Amino acid sequence: MSTAPLVQISHVAKSYRRGVQTVPVLTDITLSIAEGDFVALMGPSGSGKSTLLNLIAGIDRPDSGELLVGGLDITRLPEAALADWRASHVGFIFQFYNLMPVLTAFENVELPLMLTRLSRAERRERVAMVLDMVNMSERTSHYPSELSGGQQQRVAIARALITDPQLIVADEPTGDLDRTSAGEVLTMMQRLNERLGKTIIMVTHDAHAANAARALVHLEKGELIDGEAR
Repeated sequence: MSTAPLVQISHVAKSYRRGVQTVPVLTDITLSIAEGDFVALMGPSGSGKSTLLNLIAGIDRPDSGELLVGGLDITRLPEAALADWRASHVGFIFQFYNLMPVLTAFENVELPLMLTRLSRAERRERVAMVLDMVNMSERTSHYPSELSGGQQQRVAIARALITDPQLIVADEPTGDLDRTSAGEVLTMMQRLNERLGKTIIMVTHDAHAANAARALVHLEKGELIDGEAR
């Protein structure tokens, strides 16, 4: 695992407007995440962990501070450039899978490649490869409604991998799964981290899920409490 920082966060703050009030969510966050690390962001509800994940992934922007990913300050990118960067550099895994119900497993995974210049044959080869990596080669023609929760999440992991991103962000990826399926998904994420060197940042409130990570980062009331390497 490389020790060079992939994510560097310096004095980042974020707040939201709620009516006439300004509600602070993150306060003066400074954090470095090494390339190839697997980090769990933990904290109680409302601690700001999902907001921090969204900032790192370029879904939202901080009010102040600097946020570099791969040496690029993504806070300075125009919206169109930020969207392009996000599409090619970040893979997303969500709690409720976010699969298109009218598309098969194969088509869901292929979707991010449709805007690339890859040929149909190249797309098919890449999709088959990543579905095999998540042990879903036998379910390629199945629709989400025909798959279990664990199988849907494995398809979602394949979709996150399909563009070979620098960074994978996962927001409560086991939150909708039973313990057995959750364990299978976490083992798969560990393999992606260890064998492919993928940098993974995972939000979770579950200590069992957090144990799969190499390091823990704790947030409370929008502040970084501590970090613990494994």
